[in-house]
Amino acid sequence: MTKAKIKKMIILGGGSAGWMTAAALAKTFNKQQYQIQLIESDEIGTVGVGEATIPPVQLFNKLIGLDENEFMKQTQATFKLGIKFVNWDQIGHEYHHAFGDLGKDIGGLRFYQYWLKMRSLGQAKKFEEYSLNAVASEEKRFMRSIDAGNSPLSNIAYAFHFDATLYAKYLRTLSEQCGVLRTEGKVVKVQQHANGFIKSLILEDGSEHTADFFIDCSGFSALLIGKTLNTPFEDWSHWLPCDRAVAVASESTQTPWSFTQATAHAAGWQWRIPLQHRVGNGHVYSSQFMSDEEAKKILLDNIEGKPLAEPRLIKFKTGHRRQSWNKNCLAIGLSSGFLEPLESTSLHLIQRAIEQLFTFFPHADFDQVDIDEYNRQAAFDFERIRDFLILHYKVTKRDDSDFWNYCRTMSVPETVQQKIDLFSNNGRIFRINNEMFDYQSWFQVMNGQGLTPRAYEPLVDMLSEKELAKSMHNIHAVIRKSADYMPAHQDYINANCKA
Repeated sequence: MTKAKIKKMIILGGGSAGWMTAAALAKTFNKQQYQIQLIESDEIGTVGVGEATIPPVQLFNKLIGLDENEFMKQTQATFKLGIKFVNWDQIGHEYHHAFGDLGKDIGGLRFYQYWLKMRSLGQAKKFEEYSLNAVASEEKRFMRSIDAGNSPLSNIAYAFHFDATLYAKYLRTLSEQCGVLRTEGKVVKVQQHANGFIKSLILEDGSEHTADFFIDCSGFSALLIGKTLNTPFEDWSHWLPCDRAVAVASESTQTPWSFTQATAHAAGWQWRIPLQHRVGNGHVYSSQFMSDEEAKKILLDNIEGKPLAEPRLIKFKTGHRRQSWNKNCLAIGLSSGFLEPLESTSLHLIQRAIEQLFTFFPHADFDQVDIDEYNRQAAFDFERIRDFLILHYKVTKRDDSDFWNYCRTMSVPETVQQKIDLFSNNGRIFRINNEMFDYQSWFQVMNGQGLTPRAYEPLVDMLSEKELAKSMHNIHAVIRKSADYMPAHQDYINANCKA
């Protein structure tokens, strides 16, 4: 039995969310079957301040057929091997959350379990020294994977830093080439059917634009999902109290690092995202614990190069829509919710929303059972990333400000506390239902922020200390040799993708 199909979709809003959605739909669907229109206004700015990503973005790039080197040239991009955290456990302490493999698992047990034992015996090096990405990024090295057999060089996980505004422009060009119709204009009225479904958008010039399916990429304004359909918003600011950011680009003073840096301050943290032509900087903070002027001063006092503009203030509320999909409207990007960029997940949540849209792409009658399942999946993605971000604030020794005292002592969701308790006892970490961050990520942050288990996995003792010491030595030697083989990050960019 066949059902009536959707014929036209309207995407409201450009920016990264709108143009990523447009590009994915246009590249996937036959333009003779589906009409895709994107409505945006040049007068309405986007939040885009410079983006850092995580490795799954490569899957999106492949989906839309991007040539990686060309994409990097067009967006002034650099490579990213992970994130370096400074001052999170305590002032003066730093650690890496690196992408990719950590050491090498032995006998069916995770490498980090063996490392925990050897550290307790005083026979282990810093954990970062067993991560190729951490070692390479500290030395400003980078290369893509090569065919090197069992070497770590065969499986190098990486992502990108790029200019978000240039990225949107690049995707716009690609989308329009594939048949997406862009319309310039501001929405002044939203028309609805009797059942509440959205019928059309009326622009300032009086033109009316109808569609079967509306995708809300209107950013924090959430014009369709929020203001029109009144979809409830679940506020998580009691767990993630940062609600503002002040951002500014600065001149480059050195060759780019191959990691994002996140430096904790008295009431939040500061990002540093190195691009080819400049550095992106921002200070994320809680207005409950710090004034805008103080936050701006801290930002400007802690950037390396000359500011290229006046710092820009961005206000936000952490949380998500209880329904990302309501009636014939799907929210993607900031309109569906916001999680601060601490682990570079903003674009990933857009990507996940697009992937799930393909999984649950609707017929014209919009089956509620499909919409409900989409919303369950979207809520799970938001909640599990939320949990990982909460971990960074909860697990700390910092007691130098009211902000950190609040974070360190706050009650957290049961799903976070369970992870902390499980690790605190025997160093165990379990990944639930393919949640975004796996055991390697949770371990790096818990360990990096000073959480030490009371014991290690007992099966680790199946290897003698002598055997284990030899294995650890060999793994470290392979990591060191592999890092030495990698060229300088800047040299690799110059040879392959210099803007």
